[in-house]
Parts: sequence; C-alpha cells; structure tokens
Amino acid sequence: MLGLLKEGFLETRAPRYADVVLLLETGMGLALVIGAVLARKKMFRLHAWCQSSIVLLNLAIVVLLMVPSFQVHVSPRLPAKLDKAYYALATAHAALGSVTEIAGLYILLAAGTNILPQQLRLTKYKEWMRTVLVLWWLVILLGLMTYIRWYVPQNLGLVFNNGPSRTSVYSHDRSLSEAAMIRQQ
Repeated sequence: MLGLLKEGFLETRAPRYADVVLLLETGMGLALVIGAVLARKKMFRLHAWCQSSIVLLNLAIVVLLMVPSFQVHVSPRLPAKLDKAYYALATAHAALGSVTEIAGLYILLAAGTNILPQQLRLTKYKEWMRTVLVLWWLVILLGLMTYIRWYVPQNLGLVFNNGPSRTSVYSHDRSLSEAAMIRQQ
C-alpha cells in the first residue's frame, strides 16, 4: 500500500494511487459501455459478467480508497467549506457516486439473482441500466474534475482556483498512509 502513496505517473501532484484510480475508473466506464454493446448483441451472459465485475470492483475501490480519503480531507470541513470547489466537487462526486453505486448493486441483485423478493425485482431492465450508465459517466466526469482540482497545479490557468493550498494536497499522501496504518492495527 505504501508504494501507491509515492509520486504519481501522470505528471501531476497526485499520489500514485490517485493516478491508478483515475485510470481504473475511466477503464471501468469504457468496460460498462462494452457491456452495453454486449447486451445489444444479445450476449446476455457476457453482459452480466462484465457489468457485475465492474460494479463489484468499483465497490472495492470506493470502500478501500475513496471513503477514507473523503473522511480525512473533506468530511471534517463540511458543510462550512461547500462554497469552495475543492470540497464541492469532491462532495458532489461522493454523493452522486454513492447513489450510482447503490443503483448498480441493486440492478446486480434484482436482475442477476433471486435474492430479492419478486416485488423488488426489476421489470424494465433497459431503462434502469441505461440510466445508471449515464450516471456512471457523470460520476467519472466529477471524479476527473475533482482530480484536476486536487492535483493539477493551479498555474495552468484552470478555473478551479479556491480551496486548500498545494502543500495540503501533499499531506493527502501522509494522511491516507496514517489512516491505512490505523485500520491495520
């Protein structure tokens, strides 16, 4: 885990894990589009396997990386700092991302298993799945905007110019490292 906290590879000020998550989430979004194409081609088993894998992988990333980061860097300053892009983007990403992940898990359970009672199962799969796919891409866009605000130097002329200084973003690495060590104890 500590190797992931080293400097990233996308030439920003992000730790390596943030670069990995950004690329993983983008790849998962593309994989969901491929899964939708599989459904259109009536390859439903492959579609189900693809979409289910992505939803479960995303759940792991959210629980292991995103929630601890949000708890350390954003949550303690809410709601007082919601007028700052640094906090507003991360909060919007977390809120819409949570709704979208829960909807994805619901679809997985309602369409792919017999766990839920009949009255809680889906009848209009296409509408639900298409809606969640659109929401997923909105969450990816918010995640990209959050990444830019947190890690791309402000002197590049980007519009997101309020919030903590760059030095506090560097402490992001150390805080997550400390949070990981506390969870291991």
